[in-house]
Amino acid sequence: MKFIGKFFLTLLLLLLFILVVIYVLLQTQWGAGWFSRWVSDKTEWHLSLSKIEHNFSSPSHIILDDFSFGHDGQPAVLVAKQVDLGLALIQFSDPLHFSSLELRDGEVNLANLTPGSALPIQADRLQLNNMRIDSPDSALPLFAQQVNGGILPWKPTALDMLGRDARFQMSAGSMTLNKVPAENVLIQGSVSQGRMRFDNIGADLARGSMTGNGERDAQGNWKINQLRLNDIRLQTASSLKDFLHSLQVVPSIAITRFDMTDARLQGPDWAVTDLDLTLRNVNWQGDDWQSNDGSLALNASNFINGGFELNDPIVNLDFSPQGLALTQFSSRWANGVIRADGDWSRSDKRLTLKNLAVAGLEYTLPQDWRDRWQAALPAWLDSVAVTRFTSNRNLIIDINPAFPFQLTSLDGSGENLLLAQQHQWGIWSGKLSLNAAESTFNRTDLRHPSIALSADPQQIQVTELSAFSNKGLLEGTATVGQQPARPLTLQLTGRAVPVNVLQNWGWPVLPLTGDSNMQLQLSGALAAGQPLRPTVNATLSVTTDSQQVQQTMQAGEVR
Repeated sequence: MKFIGKFFLTLLLLLLFILVVIYVLLQTQWGAGWFSRWVSDKTEWHLSLSKIEHNFSSPSHIILDDFSFGHDGQPAVLVAKQVDLGLALIQFSDPLHFSSLELRDGEVNLANLTPGSALPIQADRLQLNNMRIDSPDSALPLFAQQVNGGILPWKPTALDMLGRDARFQMSAGSMTLNKVPAENVLIQGSVSQGRMRFDNIGADLARGSMTGNGERDAQGNWKINQLRLNDIRLQTASSLKDFLHSLQVVPSIAITRFDMTDARLQGPDWAVTDLDLTLRNVNWQGDDWQSNDGSLALNASNFINGGFELNDPIVNLDFSPQGLALTQFSSRWANGVIRADGDWSRSDKRLTLKNLAVAGLEYTLPQDWRDRWQAALPAWLDSVAVTRFTSNRNLIIDINPAFPFQLTSLDGSGENLLLAQQHQWGIWSGKLSLNAAESTFNRTDLRHPSIALSADPQQIQVTELSAFSNKGLLEGTATVGQQPARPLTLQLTGRAVPVNVLQNWGWPVLPLTGDSNMQLQLSGALAAGQPLRPTVNATLSVTTDSQQVQQTMQAGEVR
């Protein structure tokens, strides 16, 4: 019995000695190298270590120095100056599941992770200290530096490096998330079955600050409970259309409250300065929105898009399932003021402006204004109606060399105007009257021009058309059909007007001089995209003190 006892004691001491030797050797450079080669040879991963450390003051922790880990034949996924492995009893059943895992001074580059694979290690708690993270292919592409934080528990999967259920808290010196750069970032939240919840987000963004909270589901739909941007100074290489398109590529965004204060945004051909904005209770999906009781309040110092500029714009909108209520719109524009209120109906895509007022404009029409007038309106805008329109002391200029004109001190009023229907601009119904102090039409000066018209679905009836020319007076009436051919009739009379007052408007020079009385009867067609002259048939009678001339025009030529 003594022999058997001594044998087992000797065997136990020998095993203990072997374990001590292995323990000591593993903590040498040779031992670290041997262990690295053994893992690299026996698995599909490569491992590199310079040293393995263990201290009895922390018996459940193993320190790995100069750690590098990744797929065989591929760049490393994880590099760290030091890795602290916290051991637990679960190691006996799951050797790669640690109580804690701490990474210090290194990099996690998930771009080097083979698609469809996951890191083979797990931990009840993952701690990051001064790490860099690069994850360009994730649902939210991420690059961050000086990262400190933790994830618990950490159970990465092939589709989600955070795992399916975890809580996280991280800070970063700099971070680019989904191509948006920020500094001094703090993120707190959780993930559950693919749904990411952000309880608190704070960052220095575009020389301003951002705070907020929200969540994102597994399909990429966002819910923003609260987001606030202060003093943003953002410059982008994207056009305004492309900049706003970033909202449309997200499956959906549900906004409870979004605030932006004192923001300045600038692109290659657009800019907004001193922007204050509050948006509430709106769901945005693609190029459409839904809301039960949403609102938008906006004001800015300037808004520029190409050649279009608004100064001190103010917009207040209320959203509902039926559409939009424009409770206030006002802005300085072209050295004048424009004000409007009304609503947009979702059911028939109609914009109704209950009041539209323009005053003091000094506006030069764009070269392509005729093309814009004839172009179809977007799908969301079928018709435009104006219940009450007023115009005061406006200056309107067209510099088109084919037929330039200018209207000075233009006043006017209108009621129940339908200015667009079936996505096409026009004057489809209502009454309108306009008058100016001075005008020039293709180098012919007129004083006090005036026009009054009424429109219905069949035609536009010009009931008054008058202007002073030199010492005389021009008066007339006209009709324009609403059919696509736009048939035109015009009756124009002149008393004591220059004999060649019509010369700059297309009628050949008359062999007369001085002032005259005249009568013009004209018919033609104002069809879109077609020249007027070939459609014109007219008779002209001109009488002076000593002579009289009558001419007939057929197909735009005097016979």
